Amino acid sequence: MDFDSFLTSLGTSFIIFVVLMCLFAWLSSKPGNTVVYYPNRILKGLDPWEGGSRTRNPFTWIKEAMSSSEQDVINMSGLDTAVYFVFMSTVLGIFALSGIILLPALLPVAATDDSIQAAGKNTTSIGTFNDLDKLSMGNITAKSSRLWAFLVATYWVSFVTYFLLWRGYKHVSELRADALMSPEVRPQQFAVLVRDLPDLPKGQSRKEQVDSYFKAIYPDTFYRSMVVTNNKEANKIYEELEGYKKKLARAEAVYAESKSAGKPEGTRPTIKTGFLGLLGKRVDAIEYYNEKIKEIIPKLEAEQKITLKEKQLGAALVFFTSRVAAASAAQSLHAQLVDTWTVSDAPESRELIWNNLNIKFFQRQIRQYVVYVIVALTIMFYMIPIGLISALTTLDNLKKILPFLKPVINITALKTVLEAYLPQIALIVFLALLPKLLLFLSKTEGIPAVSHAVRAASGKYFYFTVLNVFIGVTVGGTLFKTFKSIEKDPNSIVDVLANSLPGNATFFLTYVALQFFVGYGLELSRIVPLIIYHLKRKYLCKTEAELKEAWFPGDLGYGTRVPSDMLIVTIVFCYSCIAPLIIPFGVVYFALGWLILRNQALKVYVPAYESYGRMWPHMFLRLVAALLLYQITMLGYFGSKKFIYVGFLIPLPILSLIFVYICQKRFYKSFSDTALEVASRELKETPSMEHIFRSYIPLSLNSEKVDDDQFEDALSQASRSGSFVV
Repeated sequence: MDFDSFLTSLGTSFIIFVVLMCLFAWLSSKPGNTVVYYPNRILKGLDPWEGGSRTRNPFTWIKEAMSSSEQDVINMSGLDTAVYFVFMSTVLGIFALSGIILLPALLPVAATDDSIQAAGKNTTSIGTFNDLDKLSMGNITAKSSRLWAFLVATYWVSFVTYFLLWRGYKHVSELRADALMSPEVRPQQFAVLVRDLPDLPKGQSRKEQVDSYFKAIYPDTFYRSMVVTNNKEANKIYEELEGYKKKLARAEAVYAESKSAGKPEGTRPTIKTGFLGLLGKRVDAIEYYNEKIKEIIPKLEAEQKITLKEKQLGAALVFFTSRVAAASAAQSLHAQLVDTWTVSDAPESRELIWNNLNIKFFQRQIRQYVVYVIVALTIMFYMIPIGLISALTTLDNLKKILPFLKPVINITALKTVLEAYLPQIALIVFLALLPKLLLFLSKTEGIPAVSHAVRAASGKYFYFTVLNVFIGVTVGGTLFKTFKSIEKDPNSIVDVLANSLPGNATFFLTYVALQFFVGYGLELSRIVPLIIYHLKRKYLCKTEAELKEAWFPGDLGYGTRVPSDMLIVTIVFCYSCIAPLIIPFGVVYFALGWLILRNQALKVYVPAYESYGRMWPHMFLRLVAALLLYQITMLGYFGSKKFIYVGFLIPLPILSLIFVYICQKRFYKSFSDTALEVASRELKETPSMEHIFRSYIPLSLNSEKVDDDQFEDALSQASRSGSFVV
C-alpha cells in the first residue's frame, strides 16, 4: 500500500464517519424515529429528548454521554455494561499513557537512523511508503544502541498495563460487591442450582429426595425446591398457543383498520386452513383463531400436569429464606463424590438454559473437551482461507492470479480505493460468519446460563481472532510473498517472519481506522436498524406487539464486541514499539468507542441478563494474554535485530504470569462466589418467597388456573419452619 492509498483510506473513512454523524443528528430528532434511537429510555418510561427535539442541539448527546456517571450507566443498563466501560477506560488509559512516552521518545530515535535507506528497501509496507517507514523500529540498524530506547519502552508499556489492570480489577470488585449488597430483592440471590442428582431411593419421588436432603442440612432456612422437568412437549404447545394469540391480535387489528378505512361495518379477515395458508377451506380468521386457542388451552393444562408428574429430571432449583444461606450453599461441597449433588449459584430465570441442566458431570467434561477439539479444528480450517484472503486481496497478487482484471485494477481512482479497503472489508465479512457457531458450541458444553455461554464463546472468539487475524494475516501474507526464498533457504523462515511484522503495520493501521470510523459511525447512526424498522412498520406490523418486536434493540452483544475490542488491543500492543504511530489509532478507537457506546448504553440497548460483572475476569485474562503476546513478539523482534541485550526482556513474561497469579488469588474468588459479608446486608423489605419461587417457573408451565397442589409432584411445598431472614 502506497502513501496515497493510506491517506485515501483514512480520508474516506473520516468523511463516512462525519456523514453518518450528521445523519444521526438529523434522524434522531425526528419523532417517528424515537423508538430506534431511544428505546431504552422509552421502555423505562422516560422522555427520549429531555427538553424536546426542536430546541435540542444536535450534538447534545456528546455532552450527555461525557457528563454521565457510572451510576447512570448502572441504572439504565446494569452493572455488566458499567464493567464494560471500566474495560474501555482501562485500555484507553494504557494506550494514552504509553503514547505520551513512546511517541516523543521513539519517533525521533527511529527517524534519525537510516537502516531503510541503507538497505534500499521498505519495511513498513509494500510500495513507496518511506516517510512512515522512517518512524518505525524497522528503520533501526541491527545491533544499534538505539534499540535500548525500544527496550525501555517495552517495559514502560508493561508496567502501565499492570498498574491500570490492578486498579481496574479492584474497582470492578467493589462495584460487584456494592451491587450484591443492594437492599433490593433479587430472586437469584435466594436460590441455588443443584445438578447431578443421584439415583432415586426406592419408594421416594424426586421432590421428596431433594426436600429431605436440603431440609436435613438447612433445617431453618430451606424454603422449597423446584425439580427441573423435560418441557419439550409443553414448550411446543405453549409456542403454538402464543402463535395463535399473535395471529388473533393481528386479525383483530386488520379488522379494526378496515372499519376506519372503508365501510363502517368493516371487512372481516379470512384465511385458508390448509398448507401454509395457501390451500384448504377459506374461513373467518378471528373465529378460527379463537377456536384454536380454546382448543389448545386444555391441551396445554393437561400437558403441564403430565410434565410435572412424569417428566422430572436429575436437577433442581432450591430456594432459601436467607441470602446468606443461599450464598453459603452455592460455595459448599455437599457430597463426598464430585459427580453428585453439584450445587452452584442460580442464574437469573431469564438466562437459564433449561435443556442443559440435566446433563451429568462427566458428560459435561467430555462435551467440553470435544468442543475444544472442534474449536481447534475450526481455527485451523479458518487459518487457511484467512491466510489466502490476506495474500490474495493485495492488488499485485490479484493481477498475477486473475490477469483479466488488470485493466480494471490499473484505473488510478479504483486502484486507490481497492488498495485502501479490499483486504480489510474481506476480513471483516469473513469474521462475521463465526460468532453464532461459537455460541452454539459453548451451549453444547452443558453450560447452564446464557451469560456463561456468552463468556465462553467470547473467549473462543478472542483466541480465534488473535490466531487467525493477527498471526494468520502476518504469517500467511509473508509466506505467500516469500515462499520461493524460504524454499531455497528454509533456515531463514524465523528472520523472514520477524521482519514481516513491520511489513504488515499499514494493513493493521487501516484496519483499526476502518473499525473506529466506519464501524462506530454505523453504530451511532443505526441506519440498518432504522431502515428495517420502517420497512416492517409499513408493510408487516399491524399490532403494538409486532411494532415493539420490530424496534426492540437487544443488548450490547458482548460475545462479539469484547473479542473485537481485544483484537484491537492485541494489534496495538504488539505494534506499539515496532510502529508507534499505531498508538494514536488505538487511543481514538477506544475514546470514540467509549463516547458512542456510552450514548447507546444510556439510550438504546436493553440488557438481556445481569451477571454482576462476571465478564471482568474473562476480559482481564485476555488483556494479559495480549500483553504476553506483545512481550514475546518483542523478544523475537529484538532477536531478529541481533540486539545482544535482548535477554533483559526475559523477566517481562515471567512478571506477567506472577501478576496474573496474584490478581486471581486476591480478587477472583469474589467473582466466582458471593462473599457472605456481602450477602448478609439487610434488605429494605421482607422478601415475598412465593414471588421469588414463581419467577423461576417456565412460561410453558406457569398457569394461573393450575392450583399449587397440582404442582406438588415437581414443586415442593414451602417449609413450615422456614423464617424470612436476610
